[in-house]
Formats: sequence, C-alpha cells, structure tokens
Amino acid sequence: MIRIQRAGERYPGGDLPAGIETRHALSFGPHYDPDNLRFGALLACNEERLAPGAGFDEHPHSHTEIVTWVVEGELTHHDTAGHTTVVRPGDLQRLSSAGGVRHVERNDAGVPLVFVQMWLAPLSPGGEPSYEVVRGLGEPYELPEADARLHVHRPAAGGSVAVPAADFAYVHVVRGTLRLDDGTAGTGSGEELAAGDAVRLTDAGDRTLVATADAEVLIWEMRDWRKALG
Repeated sequence: MIRIQRAGERYPGGDLPAGIETRHALSFGPHYDPDNLRFGALLACNEERLAPGAGFDEHPHSHTEIVTWVVEGELTHHDTAGHTTVVRPGDLQRLSSAGGVRHVERNDAGVPLVFVQMWLAPLSPGGEPSYEVVRGLGEPYELPEADARLHVHRPAAGGSVAVPAADFAYVHVVRGTLRLDDGTAGTGSGEELAAGDAVRLTDAGDRTLVATADAEVLIWEMRDWRKALG
C-alpha cells in the first residue's frame, strides 16, 4: 500500500489569534476520522508554526513517545521532570511521557518557530518519564520503546534516498521537492512531492526518493507492533 497525503489535505488546527498554526496528518482533537487514527506506531505528525512569544501552556501527556524536529527558529521546552532546554534546527528532542508528565513549549525567540512533532505509541505503557536532546543529529535515531527508527536525510538536487522496506514506512517532506519512484526500474517516473507532503507505505518493497531540488526529509521505519509483542 502506498498513500500520499498532500500538504493541503492536512487538518487545520491551532489558535491563529494566539500565533499558533497547526497542520495535522492524522486524526487529532475535533478532526476525527476512524480510518486515519494511526499508522504503524505513529499516532500524530503535526506541523507547528509559532509566532514570537507564542506557545503551548503547561499540559499533560502520558503513554506516548513525543519526538520533535525543529525546522526554523528555537523551541523552548520545560517539563515537570525538571528539564529546561532550547532546541534548534538539526536537534532532535524526545520526551517519553510514560506514566505521566506535564510540559510547556514556547517560542521565546524573536523570529518565527517551525517544528514537526511526532507522537508514537510505546510497546508498553507506564514507567517513568525520560527526556533527551540529540544535538546535530547525524545518525538514524533509534526509538526501541516504539520499535521504530527515524532517518533524517538532506539530499542535494539529483541525490537519492532509499525508503526502508519496512512493515510501515512514513515519509514527511520538510523542505524542497522530491520524486517517489513508481517501482519501475529505469523509467524515472513517479509521484512528485513538495514540502508538507507525506507518504505512507506498507510492505511496498524497495522504493527511492530522488531530490528534484535540495531537500530535507524525515522517514520513520516501523515494525508491525503486533510482531514486536510476539
């Protein structure tokens, strides 16, 4: 299965008068779609834009792995486990909410903030919250709690990226344009993808993304959680 979701097909959210604009890829809040509740371990993939001074006041999470990728600006994070951090482009932030934690996310800088936040379901609920920031992520990020791995690629125009032949693969285009090959060797044909577009693949075999302009792309490689649970 291959499903493409265009940027304009995301559910709108946030609070525009408060300087918060959100675009949801999966069912979220008032945007309920029983056919779009999760994909593999992925529960949410939200594009967030915060104006200077805007943010999300303290709110709770539990039983969720929250992975954040900053695209532009600076994200200030506070949580009730005692962490205060500024996350910048190229940094990856992970908050394992486990049995429960509260946090604040704000744009305390003088420029707009853009980030992608992804929520994944852990294999086992509960436990103690944990937190980390990886500065200048260069390697695939392992998330064993959800039996998932995040790949970050920045191909130059003409460069290519392999999409893992996983049980579930989720592609999110951060910037630039790419072409997803159609699986026919040597044809150079396929779907064109732009910033904000996403692709969901299940057991689709080897596929390749070819950058048609300098690009940045996030790819989740996820195992079927039913296999992980035995």
